[in-house]
Amino acid sequence: MMSFKDGTRIILGELERTLGAVDEAAVERAIALIGDADKIFLHALGRAGFAGRSLVMRLMHMGREVYVLGETNTPNFGPDDLLIICSGSGATKQFVDTATKAKGFGGKVLLFTATKDSPLGQIADAEIVIEAPSKRQSDSEFASIQPMASLFEQSILLIGDAMVLAMMERSVTGEAMFRRHSNLE
Repeated sequence: MMSFKDGTRIILGELERTLGAVDEAAVERAIALIGDADKIFLHALGRAGFAGRSLVMRLMHMGREVYVLGETNTPNFGPDDLLIICSGSGATKQFVDTATKAKGFGGKVLLFTATKDSPLGQIADAEIVIEAPSKRQSDSEFASIQPMASLFEQSILLIGDAMVLAMMERSVTGEAMFRRHSNLE
């Protein structure tokens, strides 16, 4: 029987391997896209969506104008805007259609994916490839002891947090970010 400590060691080991394989140049391109964007939109579903929401929440704390597609307060998308998509397969039709539309408006697309050479990767201006299984592990060249896309989703969260740390060093303090934290809770 696997203990809690065994599980954490395995998960942290998988994360260390997976995050160690992330292309730093791709992350820098992603940070540049975020820095250049007027408005930032997120399109992601499920647990990957929760991880993506964590990133856009921190971007809001940094003073950026951010939105989650599907929410009633989402404004129109313009030519200087950025669409962030989190898609393990990189082929979800809904995401491909939205990315194509964003590019048609003259915007940029940033993709977090577990699949190299995906349809979304061909559309994206920058992509961060995470060497982790997507939902159906049998369809992936990567393996994880964790179920479904857990490693991919965890990696989005940690990559986003590492990106925020890099951006903070360049532009904003934690204290300034805290002043933008929700005060109605």
